[in-house]
Amino acid sequence: MTIQLTMLGTGNAAATHCYNTCFAIRNGDDYCLIDGGGGNGLLTQLEKSGIDFADIHEVFVTHTHTDHILGVVWLIRMIAQQLRKGEYQGELKVYGHDKVIEALQWMCQNLLPGKIAARIGNGIQLIEIKDGDIFHMAGMVVKCFDIHSRKCKQYGCKITLPDNRYLTCLGDEPFNSLNEEVVQGSDWLLHEAFCLYADREHFKPYEKSHSTALDAGRLAQQLEVANLLLFHTEDETLINRKETYTAEAKAHFKGAVWVPDDLERIDL
Repeated sequence: MTIQLTMLGTGNAAATHCYNTCFAIRNGDDYCLIDGGGGNGLLTQLEKSGIDFADIHEVFVTHTHTDHILGVVWLIRMIAQQLRKGEYQGELKVYGHDKVIEALQWMCQNLLPGKIAARIGNGIQLIEIKDGDIFHMAGMVVKCFDIHSRKCKQYGCKITLPDNRYLTCLGDEPFNSLNEEVVQGSDWLLHEAFCLYADREHFKPYEKSHSTALDAGRLAQQLEVANLLLFHTEDETLINRKETYTAEAKAHFKGAVWVPDDLERIDL
């Protein structure tokens, strides 16, 4: 069975010409979602990609930054409405560390209508996870890990695909060597690339605790991964982003490099 990844968004927090980084993974008829981007643009991206809310039953939220968590609030709102109409089967489970769950609980209770917020704990479960915890999404085993962020608490995840290959998402900050054992030898490594190394003076990635495409390529080669997927980029160079980011990463990485556009689908 083909596992398919849909990049709902590929941009960083300030991007306006593409949506913020988030993606869905399809396993058969089931979807799981990793982050939600920064607002109700998530609804547009899901509609354009042909993904029905009713097919999403698990969400993993990496951290509380607005460009990752606010779209999840909109998804909760829409699924809560479906639950009230009897149009959603089963439960929605949203996984995140303590800061994520605390933020989602506050926003749902204070920013959503009472009838919608009442679905938290009643059809919509906000589930706190800890570093190293294992859970399931879309029929796949997921292990979360603390990326040791320098800005705010953030978890990455390692997903065991049905054929026992591994997809590892490092979140949106540079790799920390404390996670080498988790990431080493991954079949797919999803890595942020704020900009090209060649453009570092313009975009200042290191001042923002981010990486470049060159950094990601070097890391992927060091960790012996098979496929490197770059996301969470600036949006000033979209017209040639795929070509230039690929070339810079491949200067140091011998494997396959993927630089998807918004809504692009990739068979894993």
